[in-house]
Amino acid sequence: MERKGCICRIRECVFDLMSMEEDLVEEEDEGAWELMASDLRLKSTFLYCDLNQVIANAGDEDKKFLTDLANRLFYSIEELDLAVKSRSISMTQLQYKHAVDILQEVMAALMPLHQVEY
Repeated sequence: MERKGCICRIRECVFDLMSMEEDLVEEEDEGAWELMASDLRLKSTFLYCDLNQVIANAGDEDKKFLTDLANRLFYSIEELDLAVKSRSISMTQLQYKHAVDILQEVMAALMPLHQVEY
């Protein structure tokens, strides 16, 4: 049951992060940049905690794959966070697209695990 909750929260965070593109703002809007950075850090914290639980409870065959995927995801999120801090729209958009690609991989990898729970 715990893994099912973690996967549901991961899914919600992924969908929230994937919808952030609408929030990419003009360079002059300082408040929006701060809000985006805070939201990114909050969602990545939830992802970290829940992915850690899923990986810890995964079978040996899935553990390495999920760990590598999580490492790629968090590296990508760090790069996105740096782009947001730089206030560069073009850099943020580039890093965002890269992060979305990995978020889609995460969703694809977790779908079979989510199906097992039912």
